[in-house]
Amino acid sequence: MAVSRYFTEFSMEVILRQDVDKLGRRGDVVKVAEGYGRNFLLPRGLAMQVSEANKAMIAKERKAHELRLAKEKSEFQAVADRIASLRYIAPRKVGENDALYGSVTSGDIADFLRGKGVEIDKRKVQLEEPIKKLGEHEVAIKLHPEVTANLRVLVTKEG
Repeated sequence: MAVSRYFTEFSMEVILRQDVDKLGRRGDVVKVAEGYGRNFLLPRGLAMQVSEANKAMIAKERKAHELRLAKEKSEFQAVADRIASLRYIAPRKVGENDALYGSVTSGDIADFLRGKGVEIDKRKVQLEEPIKKLGEHEVAIKLHPEVTANLRVLVTKEG
């Protein structure tokens, strides 16, 4: 009981300017300890004090941010559609019992896409482990938090 009274006496409300882990999302009004707000959130520009003018400014920024995210999402969706229309044929050397000597890695897939004019980081390729079997495989590529493309990869015998 004493702790909660202490918190209410020395707390402040702030509007978050950015997403803050375990606290809230951009534009949320949250109650924090006064020291945390004054010494950490406010100086780093992560939050601002609550006022009508600041609330209006945050609402305007939120609309602009949502429009920017929607535009970004549609651009990534166009890239995802382009990737979905591609098929990567990866010839590899094969030993006995169709065992591959090499494998198809996320780096190989990123290089293939770069050759097709799609610039992505190999860390966006969602391969839990390199492909080590012949045949067709679906590989997910995370382009945006809400957009994932699927690339068909066909691993064949070389030669």
